[in-house]
Amino acid sequence: MKFYLSSHRLGRETEKLKKLLPTGKKLGFIPNALDHVGDEARKESNKRAAKDLTDIGIEVEMLDLKKYFNKQEELKKKIDELGGIWVRGGSVFVLRQAMKLSGLDEILIEMDREDFFYGGYSAGGCILSPDFRGWIELVDDPNLFPYGDSEVMFDGLGLIDYAFVPHYRSNHHESEAVEKAVEYLIENKILFKALRDGEVIIKE
Repeated sequence: MKFYLSSHRLGRETEKLKKLLPTGKKLGFIPNALDHVGDEARKESNKRAAKDLTDIGIEVEMLDLKKYFNKQEELKKKIDELGGIWVRGGSVFVLRQAMKLSGLDEILIEMDREDFFYGGYSAGGCILSPDFRGWIELVDDPNLFPYGDSEVMFDGLGLIDYAFVPHYRSNHHESEAVEKAVEYLIENKILFKALRDGEVIIKE
């Protein structure tokens, strides 16, 4: 699996981003990290985030995980048709719930396609971390349950072996909270990579 993980939106490596994508296949745009936000604000933000991709020539289709809750096999068939996915930022905890309910977490963990592209920013990168406990809750509210009652999920997908920390020392409203999260990670000797907005991590 190829990774393009950005602190905020597309970041500064869009030419490299385009080269990572399999030719002739669409990118599934996953909007669910914002499912706790009101309809109009959510739709406008998702439209803008998807336009970031189309503006640089990437063909996308909306892949709303809510349509696949308890339909993991159906979602896997859709994923197999795509060249990859783009996971927008928002709430890590809401995104984790959506991935669990749709089975996308298991699909990604079991993914054996070397050409499959996983891209995303902010929460879309954080979700790949091994564990959220103690640090992400300093930034995101863990008690958001837009899909009904649920337990807070602190386990990430573990597709990277470090904590992905976006918006570090950036002009972003979460940067102050992120500073505290970094302090926690250092104090507890947890491996992490902190990115300033504009920076990306790429794995080809």
